[in-house]
Amino acid sequence: MALKSYQFGMLASFGSFVLLAGAWMFQAIGYAPCAICIWQRYPHAAAILLGLLVLIGLRHKFVYFLGALAAAATSGIGLYHTGIERDWWEGPTTCTGTGLDLSQMSVSDLLPTSIDQPALVMCDQVSWEFLTLSMASWNALFSLALVVLWVCAFIKRA
Repeated sequence: MALKSYQFGMLASFGSFVLLAGAWMFQAIGYAPCAICIWQRYPHAAAILLGLLVLIGLRHKFVYFLGALAAAATSGIGLYHTGIERDWWEGPTTCTGTGLDLSQMSVSDLLPTSIDQPALVMCDQVSWEFLTLSMASWNALFSLALVVLWVCAFIKRA
């Protein structure tokens, strides 16, 4: 039995939901996200909203195109983040060790001043990895698979 276009779209949207829920779960157990980690979440949220549009019956091929674009965006950000973590290229100076002048800062400057303020999280440091791939790398790979699902939905709808 072949999947219909809206089923591909719903599956892709659910994939974004799972990845976003996973990111929040890691955050809940103590892995604070860096700035680029947060950037990767926005396209997933957009893909989830697009999935809701598909669910209520708006199954135009443009919705599937936007879903593929959202998944490609988060995959691209994940790849960019992976490159920063692996020193393939430099990241934004605001969240990497290269742009901060730590020599002028005390240890207390780097620590949170209250329980509500998160600790400084550097974008060029891997906080968790599995099979030598970081969370950013896994997001890039899984999101690339979601692009394929969205494109299948687009092709079936066209």
